[in-house]
Amino acid sequence: MNYAFYDVVGNLGVIMIVGSYFLIQIGKLSATGMTYTVVNMLGAACILYSLYFEFNMSAFLVEIFWLLISLVGLIRIFLERRRKIPGV
Repeated sequence: MNYAFYDVVGNLGVIMIVGSYFLIQIGKLSATGMTYTVVNMLGAACILYSLYFEFNMSAFLVEIFWLLISLVGLIRIFLERRRKIPGV
């Protein structure tokens, strides 16, 4: 078995996504917070990077949607913060 750098990056992405979900389940992280959203985006990006080298359409589609949904969440967070700033 050949374990390349892109495999390490992809596995790091899986750990980030699953780990952040676990932290939500045990009450250590908020599902609507910035940390969860950013970790999910980075995790999906890491997995997408690994898929560049060994492509799998199903995994690619899941990670693209995961990344886009996280981006929507991040935009929502920024808009809510901006709305709370007086004078903006």
